[in-house]
Amino acid sequence: MLTEDERATCVANLLESHRTKVQGKRPSEMFPHIKIEDSYAISSAVADAKVKAGARVIGHKVGLTSRAMQASSKIDEPDYGYMFDDLLLADGAKVPFDSFCVPRVEPELTFILKDRLVGPNIGLVDVLRATEWIVPSIEIIDARVTEPRKIFDTVADNGAAAGLVLGGRPMRPDDVDLRWAGAIFYRNSDIEETGLAAGVLGHPAMAIAWLANKLAQFGDGLEPGQMILSGSFTRPVWAAKGDTLHADFGPLGSVAVQFV
Repeated sequence: MLTEDERATCVANLLESHRTKVQGKRPSEMFPHIKIEDSYAISSAVADAKVKAGARVIGHKVGLTSRAMQASSKIDEPDYGYMFDDLLLADGAKVPFDSFCVPRVEPELTFILKDRLVGPNIGLVDVLRATEWIVPSIEIIDARVTEPRKIFDTVADNGAAAGLVLGGRPMRPDDVDLRWAGAIFYRNSDIEETGLAAGVLGHPAMAIAWLANKLAQFGDGLEPGQMILSGSFTRPVWAAKGDTLHADFGPLGSVAVQFV
């Protein structure tokens, strides 16, 4: 485990990268003895600093929800981060490329809750009962630390959360079999990725259940009105200045963002 001073060094390093949009040193590079508990503590401390500076937590994101991504990160469960109000973007938004270090994008489904979810023992049906809307989305992720990143670095860096674009046709949780919700993901006119939401733990609602049960270990829960990103069902797509990223969710509509 890291000392409090070592954790504080990591927090300061990440906050500086948020400010300058220049990648900083990896926590695992500075302190090879880091543990995953340290990473979550660092992420929470960065979140607290952002809230003190005026940001508001509007939900969470879940990542590493596919077996392939978990294997590549050498971890056997998903991870999570915080979503803030200043990360929320409208469909079709034009965002400055220079607002990020190394932006990438992923298609996801966002769950908007109407009821509180508190673990343990939250399951799929509990999540569907507590969900008011599911919204096709694009998540922007960013790497505030250098390569090669380890799971400790990604978790400490708030799961790389950097933006949430809501779009498409918001749907009730029983409007469609969510396992078969799919997306064709374009960069400009080229198809970069395709996928089905079943790639997220077999059903994207299971990502929300996992998070509710995980947060219960810290005495926390998911609150009404919060937005929870359930995790990508494709690989991340790199974005360059001038690129338009467009996720076509078929009957569920589409969502796009442009980097300018």
